[in-house]
Amino acid sequence: MLDELTAAQIARDVNAGRLDPAEVVAAFRQRIEARNGELNAVVGEAPASLDADLDALRTHLRRGEALPLAGVPVLVKDVVWVAGQRVTQGSLLFKDFIAPCDALAVERLRAAGAIVIGMANSSEFACKGLTTNKVYGLTRHPMDPALTPGGSSGGCASAVAARMAPLALGTDGGGSSRRPPAHVGVVGFKPSFGAVPDPFGFPHAFIGLQTMAPIARNVADTALMFEAMAGPDARDPASLLLPEAASPKSAQQLRIAFSPRLGLDVPVDEDVQTCIDRAVAALRSAGLSIEHEDPAWPAGANEDALMPLQHTGLAHLFGDEWRRDPGRFDPDVARQIERGLQWTGADVSRARAAGATIASTLAEFLARHDLLLCPTTPCVAWPADRLGPSHIGGHAVEPRAHAVFTPFINHAMAAAISIPCGSGRDGLPVGLQVIAARGRDRQLLAAAQSIETLLAEAGCTQA
Repeated sequence: MLDELTAAQIARDVNAGRLDPAEVVAAFRQRIEARNGELNAVVGEAPASLDADLDALRTHLRRGEALPLAGVPVLVKDVVWVAGQRVTQGSLLFKDFIAPCDALAVERLRAAGAIVIGMANSSEFACKGLTTNKVYGLTRHPMDPALTPGGSSGGCASAVAARMAPLALGTDGGGSSRRPPAHVGVVGFKPSFGAVPDPFGFPHAFIGLQTMAPIARNVADTALMFEAMAGPDARDPASLLLPEAASPKSAQQLRIAFSPRLGLDVPVDEDVQTCIDRAVAALRSAGLSIEHEDPAWPAGANEDALMPLQHTGLAHLFGDEWRRDPGRFDPDVARQIERGLQWTGADVSRARAAGATIASTLAEFLARHDLLLCPTTPCVAWPADRLGPSHIGGHAVEPRAHAVFTPFINHAMAAAISIPCGSGRDGLPVGLQVIAARGRDRQLLAAAQSIETLLAEAGCTQA
């Protein structure tokens, strides 16, 4: 079936003339029609540009041009601009907004031959670990609709896992495109900050933190999508020129650290820890050099110390609208805005300093280790009627306790990927997070492909 093909397979066969890209798009649109009523992962209208995009692709193919993503369907998170498309950010404030141009990542995906086939649901302003909003409602887990895929890129992750598209473009400001993929059993990659330029689009609360983030069913497709988007652009002063990795080291040559709790005093569910330990043991048995070492974070380093940045970012953007009508906002986002209006300048400075210290700590650690392994999340997916699980590791926890292992990586501007590594309770997926220093994206992706293969050979895959 066409919807079972990988992005690499689709591009190869479309370039060779063995596949009609229109048939590929039709197959995935049919899959959306079959599954989306239950999952609500794809939202809004199909792009009006579909026929024109297919015609443009055929023109390239007739000229004999080989495009790396020829005919590959892509879903785009409903916070990223797609020219002529309604892009709402999951907010009633933007329910009728039509994007005036493509985000640069989308522009580059199109230039690589990809076909945007729809928008994927997001939490409001991508600021919540549950994918729900007042425009489109709740996105559900493809294995069990009573569960959530998490957020904020839950629509992207759920759709890719349900084979509604081989690729999806998410965003990641604190783990939004690593945790949902971990919960549904696909791959989510947060590039180094600046690796994928982002000069066009909505202003957002995650200044200096958010990246465009590929989501796919395997690491090879993730890398293919990343290469289509990566590279500096003069219009984005934060954009980064990555070193080439023509001959990346093999995974067996790398210095790898394993930290079961990322050096944090936080609970982890036993089934998740067992799954992660089994995966790490399998990698060691395959010849990878992995030592147990935790990053030594500064005192008081936790997500609470960083949250004033998100809250004040939201307050800056939407505080006036919130004062006029708080009811137009998701209640959880409204609380963040309200809190953001209360933080002082000194509070923000302390949060910025905490983020800088965390970044320095991880940079020092990754100067001594090529990779750092840890769980992507401390729990599997939870019921969709709540912000987070009530208990993790037998302890009562706050709603954000599911997110503890991802935000520090954003503040460090580093690269990280979540790879499926087996199943926890009820057969629900568990993700292994692999982290590398900023700018080491290509080495990370090469190592992640090896790790993915080794885990599959050892049977550390989803049941």
